[in-house]
Amino acid sequence: MPTSPILLLGAAGQLGHELRHTLAPLGPLVCPTRAELDLTARSSVRSTIRTLRPSLIVNAAAYTAVDRAETERDRAWLLNAEVPATLAEEAHRCGARLIHYSTDYVFDGTNDIPYTEQDAPAPLNVYGASKWAGERGIQAHTDSYWIFRTSWLYSDRRSNFLLTMLRLAATRDRLTVVNDQFGSPTWAGWVAEATASMLPPSGPPGHGLPAGTYHLSSGGTTNWYDFARAIFRTFDVSGVDVVPIPTTEYPTPAPRPRYSVLSPNAVQREGRLSIPTWTEQLEAMAARCSPLASLAQSGPPPHAAS
Repeated sequence: MPTSPILLLGAAGQLGHELRHTLAPLGPLVCPTRAELDLTARSSVRSTIRTLRPSLIVNAAAYTAVDRAETERDRAWLLNAEVPATLAEEAHRCGARLIHYSTDYVFDGTNDIPYTEQDAPAPLNVYGASKWAGERGIQAHTDSYWIFRTSWLYSDRRSNFLLTMLRLAATRDRLTVVNDQFGSPTWAGWVAEATASMLPPSGPPGHGLPAGTYHLSSGGTTNWYDFARAIFRTFDVSGVDVVPIPTTEYPTPAPRPRYSVLSPNAVQREGRLSIPTWTEQLEAMAARCSPLASLAQSGPPPHAAS
């Protein structure tokens, strides 16, 4: 009898690209393209899942344009809230497990200590609200789910803060970067490796990892200004004057939480994970990737710098 496949959605994104590599050894992997599966069409999503009957659905697809979401609310809500709920319904229907990725932006940033899974979400912007709605939609339709909240995600692909800093440094000798927003930069490659490590080829994920919501981010805390300086040190970029500024001097359409550090203690304990610090993850990424080769693909600055 053929093995049920793993269905990976969003395989072209920065996290999905990494998951393609880490999930492949665990079983047959199906990664539909946008042309093959229109996530905005509920009937297409349902038909694909009912045809494949996957044992595991991994949803790395999302609307991630934080500022644009303020004016594209319907699309953000569709991809971040409605699609996850539909995936959960279909996962329950065919007996599949569901892994979904959420964000630190479900919190309002009023904490002064890392957020735990027991803290109540209170998003400040449309993006965060849509992701929180997606979490609730999953919880309403299946018990076999694992929601992993991560933070300040970066990789050597697509648009993210790390690539933006390297691109700007190639054309400017002075950058201003926000220094009063605090979080934990997290490498997509590590998130993908951690996900796979909690998914043995057969049996329940995580060697007994209970279903639920977990914080899957790096250890430690920094701000965008210090993260930028660490990027330049790590990738041997010189000749750029990095100037710290407050958020008030860099207004954005979507408000950001002042402090969105996530505590990964629960997943470390339950999933038997080692949690590298954000600086260790940055160094590991630099040892494996060549982000300078990806700069042509990066978009405009996501936030926090000018």
